Amino acid sequence: MKKVHLLPLLLLLGLLHAAAAAAAPRNVTVEEIDGIAAVVDDDVITRAELQGRLQTITRQLRAKGTPLPPLAVLQRQMLERMIIEQLQLAQAKQLGITVDDEELNKVIDRIAEQNKLTLLQFREALQEEGISFATFREEIRKEVIITRLRSNQVAKRIDVSPQEIDHLLETERRDQSQNEELHLQHILISLPADASPEQIAAGRDKVTQLLAELRAGADFATVAISHSAGPKALEGGDIGWRRQAQLPLSFAAALKGLNAGEISKPVRSTSGFHLLKLLERRGEQRHLVRQVNARHILISTSALISDQEARQRLERLRERILGGESFAELARVHSNDTGSATKGGELGWADPAIYVEAFRDAIAQSQPGEITAPFKSQFGWHILQVEAWRDHDNTDELARNRAFEALQERKTADETENWLRNLRDEAYIDIHLE
Repeated sequence: MKKVHLLPLLLLLGLLHAAAAAAAPRNVTVEEIDGIAAVVDDDVITRAELQGRLQTITRQLRAKGTPLPPLAVLQRQMLERMIIEQLQLAQAKQLGITVDDEELNKVIDRIAEQNKLTLLQFREALQEEGISFATFREEIRKEVIITRLRSNQVAKRIDVSPQEIDHLLETERRDQSQNEELHLQHILISLPADASPEQIAAGRDKVTQLLAELRAGADFATVAISHSAGPKALEGGDIGWRRQAQLPLSFAAALKGLNAGEISKPVRSTSGFHLLKLLERRGEQRHLVRQVNARHILISTSALISDQEARQRLERLRERILGGESFAELARVHSNDTGSATKGGELGWADPAIYVEAFRDAIAQSQPGEITAPFKSQFGWHILQVEAWRDHDNTDELARNRAFEALQERKTADETENWLRNLRDEAYIDIHLE
């Protein structure tokens, strides 16, 4: 059976760091205290739930060969993640955000497909990992609910203007390093929003101490798991590949001139103090996309025009074109695709992937110049002619799209961080671990 690496699936709850406080907890008895890891507003996180998550993360870290921190450290990090998760789920419940079983089944089907497994094979793979399918379903339900909550509470407030995109592209043109992609690890020593001078000094001392340990040879992943409040702490601080434009400006400045394997000086932000390790760099390359220039004639079916009649009309039109009549003129007169009919059926240069499956298949099976036999799509019946193919350099178009995504991601990360911190600051948190 194919082994499935589930860490990204079970711990995909994003930016889960510091947060807490205000609302009375539910009443609990003395007997219940022994089974409680933390009280979160009116709910609790049990020790059994915490233990289950610890077993999963421990198994995954060992599989990756990451040295494990002391159990108490790992326990604290996981409990903090679960607290933030619980706060988000509680807010989602208040807002009526849910995921029904039908939607959940579709999500799980896609996860199985991405792992190139049938649903039955996927269930068996989960069992081999020691995870029940029912537990997995509920974890995925939580992830989808939290994603929708964040879209509701954070994403809708993010706006990226055309002027911001133009400014970023101009900056990238002046500084080609902005187009580089960086593979990074990250450690965050967090500070509260209203940190006192003493708290700031303590944070600075701690990040300085960690930097000294790292430069003396300590493993970055282990230090991140033990001390980071960042979103990827339990993944060893690995935040993956990021374009320079996606990073906060203070991060980009700290990384400038670093070689692979080197660690930045501490970076201060509103969240706290950060350390960054550069694992790899890679430059941007020109991007070519295969495009097709095609034209078609569409006959739509209706109560008055059956499938058979639509197909027969197209067969007659095809014979007329093969007999020498103009494809363009016949398209103008007969095609029901009003968008292309006025252009003689021309669809213009495009990536075939934008078309529906039946249309893509017809394009793939056609030689330039030939007229296809009538075929059916969801829009009706078509005949199609591929006029030409080309390799189009869409690097500039891609750069603009990526600039938009980079700015959106940067703003979303900042806004999410602030939102989560406020969510925790306004909650009642009572931790029952030693």
